[in-house]
Amino acid sequence: MNSSIHINDLSLKIATHRSVVDAAIARVIDSGYVVLGPEVANFESSFSKFLGVKYCVGVGNGTDALEIGLRAIGVKKNHLVATVANAGFYTATAILSIGAEPFFLDVNKNSCNTTLSEVARAIDSGVHAIVLTHLYGLAVQDTLEIYDLCKRKNIPLLEDCAQSHGAVIGGQKVGSFGRAATFSFYPTKNLGALGDGGAIVTNSKSIAESASSLRQYGWKEKYLVSIDGGRNSRLDEMQAAILSSLLPSLEKENSLRREIAKKYNQMIRNSDIELPISSFSNNYVAHLYVIKTKHRESLRRHLTSCNINSDIHYPTPDHQQIVFKNLYLETDKLSVTDTLAKEVLTLPCHPFMTDAMVEAVILAMNSWKP
Repeated sequence: MNSSIHINDLSLKIATHRSVVDAAIARVIDSGYVVLGPEVANFESSFSKFLGVKYCVGVGNGTDALEIGLRAIGVKKNHLVATVANAGFYTATAILSIGAEPFFLDVNKNSCNTTLSEVARAIDSGVHAIVLTHLYGLAVQDTLEIYDLCKRKNIPLLEDCAQSHGAVIGGQKVGSFGRAATFSFYPTKNLGALGDGGAIVTNSKSIAESASSLRQYGWKEKYLVSIDGGRNSRLDEMQAAILSSLLPSLEKENSLRREIAKKYNQMIRNSDIELPISSFSNNYVAHLYVIKTKHRESLRRHLTSCNINSDIHYPTPDHQQIVFKNLYLETDKLSVTDTLAKEVLTLPCHPFMTDAMVEAVILAMNSWKP
């Protein structure tokens, strides 16, 4: 195979959906609405129904969604907010923007997601809120117990669903458990726009109203600022229309992602590679297919020689980032996170891969020797 196989391929995505995307763009151009118009309202309604929640508030991007979502559930300056350290610093960015402080959770080695015991540790340490990240598009069984624990302890739970659009646990879509949840619609997400976009979803009218105000300067009404911490972060009409055109295909494309992940798990046979979860159901939407190996750079070089792209999600845990200047180097408490950062590797897995692409990845993985 001469051309490279990519982690994501937006050209294939756009080609597949070109007709509905073109129609969505034309609809916006003809309408004359560009900001907070009927397309945003329509998408907010459709996406909330898809998730089984009452309210959806579209914003400019996924990181703004996290910050606005945290503010809307009551997080303030100097509050302690629990989050994982293996998810790319996005939640940490939102926490720091508020003036709050992150409390980092370790994760399970197999799922790469946090655990009930870690959330209990955070609550015992006095956190004011929990951010539960469904990393790689996987909703783990602990989600249900974490939700129950936070509810009993009256600790606000914010779900970070940036990688888990459509994942289901206990018969319920992620995003419908916490007091609120946030989504990113970055182009490579399972439901991705053709630019930036994000959303906060909730079953609480007051949280939805706060988020709606915060996304537009903190206005109670036009030019009347009533909430501190507001910003200009609005999902625009064009992206909302595009998202509405792509939403009907989400479940089918999640299924295609799962089928590729299943095939990888069934056919990759290499003792130097640890594959992800062995069973696949609708709790996994395969946003990323992430393996582990102790010889990562050797494998990456081999894949490159086979014209196969790979990536690392994520190479530097949050608590090791330079910005913290060694403040959070809790190696005894985040040992699994630290180990995973040295071993994880993401393979191509997207719904527009051909059978030949999938087979090429499998062949390359099986032919590699460190």
